[in-house]
Amino acid sequence: MRTIEFDYPLMQKTYKSAGHRDLSLYIFYPEEHSAESEKPAILFFNGGSFGKGPLTPAQFQHQAKYFSSIGLVAICVDYRNGHDEGFTPIQAICDVKSAVRWVRDHHAELGVHPNKIAVCGASAGGYITVSSHMFPQIDDEDNDTDHRANALIVFSAVMDGVDIMTRRYPELLDIAESLSPLHHIKPCLPPTLWMCGTADEDCEQDQAFAARMNEAGNEIRFLTYEGMEHGFFNYGRHENVYYEKTKREIEGYLREIHFL
Repeated sequence: MRTIEFDYPLMQKTYKSAGHRDLSLYIFYPEEHSAESEKPAILFFNGGSFGKGPLTPAQFQHQAKYFSSIGLVAICVDYRNGHDEGFTPIQAICDVKSAVRWVRDHHAELGVHPNKIAVCGASAGGYITVSSHMFPQIDDEDNDTDHRANALIVFSAVMDGVDIMTRRYPELLDIAESLSPLHHIKPCLPPTLWMCGTADEDCEQDQAFAARMNEAGNEIRFLTYEGMEHGFFNYGRHENVYYEKTKREIEGYLREIHFL
């Protein structure tokens, strides 16, 4: 079992048991937080999770620390990934739904407003968070609690599920279209902020997907960052210039839609 290390103090809660693995939420609370607070929450789903040496939920710890400092309950989510035997993205999509449901079911205990839950995903984390809203048939829980977020933040994510399954999960090729957001354009997403670097090979596909989704009735604000690569927003890159810019962009967007 791999160890997930964070640089900041936090609270760890198990939101789901899957096989031999307990899946955890790593929770950053605002100062002087109480169960009566009813603060908005933001759940972060890391990228790089489809390979055998995946990133960990700590990828977003610095963003989580910041958002807790301005009054959100910020949560880095552990979900099943390429480190787990027999993993497929279907499991991860189910885990997104489980995490949102758990936070909503335990909102009184956590001091979270049940109708102010945002989800942020990067790369593979973006694919699974978008897919969790697009594919109601993918689920491994018998729970009527709404699994949909009230706001969505996406950093560059492949939306062509056929491409993903062809490259990584050929055993799923027969059902690849049913796992492909690009092949299921419809109104289904909450208010969404999408950010992508123009040097990212996924940017063109993301722009086309967002445009088609907006035509279908979704509300996606798509922002590009000239010359930036995949993962440009991560803490420690580019002397943190784009970490700061994207962090402020998320904050401004959440204020605009009255999350803050």
